[in-house]
Amino acid sequence: MPTIVHEFAWPDRVVVGTVGLPGSRRFYLQARTGAHLISIGLDKQHAAVLADAVDEMLDELRAREGNPFGIPTDTPIELVDNEPLEQPLTEEFTTGAMSLVWDPSTVQIVIEAHQAPGEIESFAEILTGPKEPQGLLLVRMPVGTARAFAKRTHEVVGAGRPLCPLCGSPIDPDGHVCTFPDGP
Repeated sequence: MPTIVHEFAWPDRVVVGTVGLPGSRRFYLQARTGAHLISIGLDKQHAAVLADAVDEMLDELRAREGNPFGIPTDTPIELVDNEPLEQPLTEEFTTGAMSLVWDPSTVQIVIEAHQAPGEIESFAEILTGPKEPQGLLLVRMPVGTARAFAKRTHEVVGAGRPLCPLCGSPIDPDGHVCTFPDGP
């Protein structure tokens, strides 16, 4: 089956955001150039790993002799984006595999998000591949935008449920399995 590629070479906006309350939030990666908007679903873990990988890649590039690419150490204030996800929020696909690459020719970080495979309906589909076209999101971000993207994503991921000091698991609003001597 063919792959449907959604490419954003110099996006006006690229963010991770959520819908829902902590404990039942749904994470989205959203990119927009002009009126062209796409939202793809992803796991909280995907978002966290992606933000870590972006920061790590930028830090490694910055550490190169003479920092030839002008990699910022902090998020440029003019690139901070704390706005909610754009509407209408229509999930194009759910992310399966993701990759991150550096393009020195354009001095951009490139995110590749591949659609998660659907359920296999028959043995023949295993041999021939999926019946439906698969989605691929390609987002190319300049280094300052990438630093801002990682910062926001870390904040969004960290804004969930508080962690239990005893077991380290998230504490649900309706209770938790650990008990404290003087209450929760």
